[in-house]
Amino acid sequence: MTSADVLLSDGGLAEIRPLEAADSAGVHELHERASDDALRLRFFSGGRRAARLYVDRVLDSPETIALVALSGDRLVALATAEPIDATSCEVAFLVADDLAGHGLGTLLLEHLAARARDRGIGRFTALVLAENHRMLDVFARAGFTVARTTEVGECELDLDIAVTPAVQEAADLREFVAEARSLRPLLAPRSVAVYGARRDGTGIGAAVLTAVRRDGFAGDVVAIHPRARVVAGVPARDSLADGTPVDLAVIAVPVAGVLDALEDAIAGGARSAVVVSSGFGEMGPDGSRLQRELGRTARRHGVRVVGPNCLGVLDNAPDVRLNATFGLRAPGPGGLAVASQSGGVGIALMELLADEGVGVRTFVSLGNKVDVSGNDLLAAWYDDPEVTCAALYLESFGNARKFARFARLFSERKPLVAVVGGRSAGGRRAGASHTAAAATSAVGVAALCAQSGVIACRDAEELADTVTVLTREPLPAGPRIAVLSNAGGLGVLAADAAQDAGLDVVAFSPALRAEVAHRVAQTTGSANPVDAGAGADAERVAALADVMLASDEVDALLVVLVATDTNDVLGVLDALADVRRRHPGRPVIAVGLGVDADGTHAGVTTLRSSAAAVAALGRAVRYAAWRRDVVPPAPAPDPVRARKSRDEAIDLLARGGVDGWVAPGDAAALLHRYGLKSAGVVTTAADAPQAAAQMGFPVAVKVASADVVHRTERRLVATGLMSPKEVALAADDIERRMGRACPVLVQPMVTGVEMALGMVRDPVLGPLVMVAPGGVSTDLADDRAFLLPPFVPGEIMRALRTLRTWPLLDGFRGAPRADVEAFARAASALGQLAVEVPEIAELDLNPVLVTEDGIHLVDVKVRLAAGESLDEPRQLRRT
Repeated sequence: MTSADVLLSDGGLAEIRPLEAADSAGVHELHERASDDALRLRFFSGGRRAARLYVDRVLDSPETIALVALSGDRLVALATAEPIDATSCEVAFLVADDLAGHGLGTLLLEHLAARARDRGIGRFTALVLAENHRMLDVFARAGFTVARTTEVGECELDLDIAVTPAVQEAADLREFVAEARSLRPLLAPRSVAVYGARRDGTGIGAAVLTAVRRDGFAGDVVAIHPRARVVAGVPARDSLADGTPVDLAVIAVPVAGVLDALEDAIAGGARSAVVVSSGFGEMGPDGSRLQRELGRTARRHGVRVVGPNCLGVLDNAPDVRLNATFGLRAPGPGGLAVASQSGGVGIALMELLADEGVGVRTFVSLGNKVDVSGNDLLAAWYDDPEVTCAALYLESFGNARKFARFARLFSERKPLVAVVGGRSAGGRRAGASHTAAAATSAVGVAALCAQSGVIACRDAEELADTVTVLTREPLPAGPRIAVLSNAGGLGVLAADAAQDAGLDVVAFSPALRAEVAHRVAQTTGSANPVDAGAGADAERVAALADVMLASDEVDALLVVLVATDTNDVLGVLDALADVRRRHPGRPVIAVGLGVDADGTHAGVTTLRSSAAAVAALGRAVRYAAWRRDVVPPAPAPDPVRARKSRDEAIDLLARGGVDGWVAPGDAAALLHRYGLKSAGVVTTAADAPQAAAQMGFPVAVKVASADVVHRTERRLVATGLMSPKEVALAADDIERRMGRACPVLVQPMVTGVEMALGMVRDPVLGPLVMVAPGGVSTDLADDRAFLLPPFVPGEIMRALRTLRTWPLLDGFRGAPRADVEAFARAASALGQLAVEVPEIAELDLNPVLVTEDGIHLVDVKVRLAAGESLDEPRQLRRT
């Protein structure tokens, strides 16, 4: 990365990049324009000579890490890290007076630290005047571990610049605040200009203008038109620059005029823009070039942009009431925030939500995401008290690691429901290892969602159902559900669907069953599911619901009602509303079949079918369990270990194997650094009998060559060998089959549960770690889980419990329980290895034998490829 766009604490934009020789004049001007006090605080002396000498030295010092920040075309800051020794640097900063206090120093420190870590540097030092509170705050806010010594008015700071979880979270939360401020003119504008509205009322621009007026925008509206002075009853002018600035410009002109319109809006003081015009990246290389220019223009002037090729934005706040779209009707008020990368999906989703009566706070159609992304919106919605739940439709991830972090922080506070389209295409890649063959973009997205607390849905209908439950009902305390119906068969089917959704249709205690039996009419349906009887009136159904919710035996209630000539389903729903108000802590969901109504009810959450209701409730249960199951943050990468490991991997890659595969013996040292020690020794065929004798029989012997991946299929593995003679014969047979002398791996025979650990790199999501049953079962059984590293053993334990294999590890049928904690620690270590050594393209540990007292890595396969930088400096990268 050569440059990065960053958000300042006031919501403004800046660019951070390395210092270049051409920056000489700008850097000198920065110091010449600085106030005397700013230079005294920076150089500890009056005058400007020290500043000039320092700038000349930095410009002539290739060893110094030097970064500059630009606001528009103006150079506004310089940050330097001058080497002290091989592992530490002294850092210093100067920020233009007018931008001091805007968070730029902290951002520069983050970027300096990222570049320093890439060089193997782990510590920064700084000398700061004790009175320079602003600079001391820069170091404090970064979240790094700081040792501070004060003497004679000067503070000497020593910083450990490792990216700990605390450092990462502090940086993310700072960005959340900055995003909220940056997007305020877009999400809650007080004035709007519309470009492209025709006087005859046709076209997209006119549709947007009509929607803005029709739905009661509370602010000022102006149309930009080259000739008209009034468009659709709205005052018009030929240029925004000719009058009062606006918060938001909506651009709906033909693609050839979009850049001109944006530049006019910028000249007129617009702080944000929505480009609904199409013809950009979706149209090929020419459109992509135009889209990049659109983004560059906006960033250069600090303007936030939604789109292009989007539906528009909507803000339903009572004091805003903006509907700047060309396909939506303003929904009812509520706490749901929605973003969709597809305009069509956005329209369908909003219609579904309207049918369910779900209120919406805001809607953003992301389009091609030249600037504003799902990441940005999550950050802006995080602290918004009016947003209680968020729903996303995405088709791409620009920065999946960042999305995972932002989504996790958001989900810890508010529900986040998502549909990710396009999971089945482009992610599958043929591979030689078990892990590569199993990994697809779909499993990667599923892993990202599961770890981040994102409630994943398959389509817009599922999303609407789930959001309906989450926005209207409390989170369930557990999976126990009671099913109440007025038709026994419907109750049975609902109970079956509930079990399929992971819910527990709990058996009632004798006391509760007796209470229920007193209230049912002409049925024996007092068990769970409860059959109230076809003729049950509102009072009887309400009484049954009341007694079940009042017990401590259920966490949620599903009521399934079918309309007949002898009952009043709408009256029952009215009665259930009173019951629900008496039990606000437990979800109550109703399904009315054959009811002539619009599908919603003011006092009770209603869904279209029992299957939809229990599926949505099941997702809510799993999300609530995720929130309760607090997992500590994953350990930070170890920069020293990472550097050594990467050097070793690069050396192995240079020596080369077939397609990058590494011989097991060569990979052993790399894995051992992460506590992953393979069983056995690699030796020559001639020395194999002696190695086996020292190890103790029985043993296994297998080929240990980098160009052999599937050994068993080629009969290059011999097991259960009981003597040196058998070992010698097996080793000779391996060499005969290989047609050459080759190393062999001699291992002790161990009995345990066969599991597999693997890692493969998804081109978008990065490394994925797989856990699965081992041996041949890995390919035969569809029983595996993927996780995005880094993660802690607790997350692996959670994933293991989802496998059908779990009972074998947990002491199936009286067998001793396997040491699953050791397996989880190994998986976590593998995740650390995947993060710290990007040269590892694929890794397969299969089988891993899990015994009562540990694990044994029986077979190790590693493939290397050229890797990229480990660090992800703070920047605006879009999902």
